[in-house]
Amino acid sequence: MSLFGAASPPWVLRTSPLTTPSSSSSSSSKFSKYQSCPSPRLLCCAQANVGSDFKFVLHDALDSSGTPTSLAREAREGFCSQIRHLSGIERQTSISINRCIDLGKTALYIAAEDDSLVSHSSVPLPVDAFISRFGDLSMDYCSHYNSSFRSSPERLLEGLENYLYVNKAFRRTNARHHSEPRALYLHSVLTHRSGSPAMLSLIYSEILKMLRLWGFLDFDVEIFFPHDRHSLPRGYHKQKSKESDNAHILTSQGLLVEILRNLKDAFWPFQHDQPGNLFLRAARAANFIDRSNINEDSGFQLASAKAAQHRLDRGVWTSVHFGDMRPALSACERLILLEADPKELRDYSILLYHCGFYEQSLEYLKLYEDTKSRPLRRQPSDSLAILEEDAVEKLMIRLNLILMEDGWSRPSYVRNFLGNNSEPW
Repeated sequence: MSLFGAASPPWVLRTSPLTTPSSSSSSSSKFSKYQSCPSPRLLCCAQANVGSDFKFVLHDALDSSGTPTSLAREAREGFCSQIRHLSGIERQTSISINRCIDLGKTALYIAAEDDSLVSHSSVPLPVDAFISRFGDLSMDYCSHYNSSFRSSPERLLEGLENYLYVNKAFRRTNARHHSEPRALYLHSVLTHRSGSPAMLSLIYSEILKMLRLWGFLDFDVEIFFPHDRHSLPRGYHKQKSKESDNAHILTSQGLLVEILRNLKDAFWPFQHDQPGNLFLRAARAANFIDRSNINEDSGFQLASAKAAQHRLDRGVWTSVHFGDMRPALSACERLILLEADPKELRDYSILLYHCGFYEQSLEYLKLYEDTKSRPLRRQPSDSLAILEEDAVEKLMIRLNLILMEDGWSRPSYVRNFLGNNSEPW
């Protein structure tokens, strides 16, 4: 029985098999959106059926292994219901401006899905309860700093930052590792007050939204998103901004992509070669890269890659300091839904390859290859891009050979790989 025999949620399309003649034309149509950007009105209409072109693996595979995913599916549907509001204009709108999409709720749906996948809890993450914390923070700020509403914009923003970073002791962490994931999930940041720059920027913007809704904010504010390793997000009066500030404006889509890529990086199953290209880490573990071209290879890196693959072969999806396939796959699927970068298709494909889902891996790799065949897509010019494309070509060849082999059947570990294992070893 197919892993996708179970009923799929409304954002999943029942695609035709890879072997049908129409598969190539289907691939072409799915990612026509990665060509030139349509008008905002057309793009907004296109978002009405977010995710309907994709048939993802994670939830159905977990169901087939006996792990219930009803709560994870509900959270994913909530995520999709929010990003339907991301029109072409909305995607490029600053997070500090009133918007159609509720970014706080969207981030909590991300956390709710991953919490359900990892904890196997029968109780959903209380999204609405955490949303109410933004109102509580805003009211508490107003009660302590109401005098700032009658002063200059700079004094108001200074008071807000003093409230967040001093009174409430929200602090920044640079953790992007599986050992400290709570800095990357909004509900944990609201609880522990330690988070990534993206999470702190989101909290800052949600309080600004509440102040604007209550009529206390009557000037244009932007949030300065730091690109260094130490600074905190800061607000500034937009009328007094400099041109150099534009590079630090975080858009609605940019924030969601930052959140999901942080999760993808933290939970990627191949954690050697830090920092490094995620795709090439997985490709190296699968021997798609000629090691003579990699000068920085070390015994630890090679042993780490082999250890990660050995765990996957045994049906173990997670290990301390070595990532977790469930949230890694989940992050990839949501990045694909956001249509931020076609390379997300490639990264998702190689994870599916490591899981043993060869047909689905080939399907998504073909979708990625289709985006490269368009005139607007640049050819690789630097050595890293050439290395990536060489690994993609080898992955494509290997997948085709596997699926052509007579008597091929899915390895037994695939079923165990996404099973109900709570311990890493």
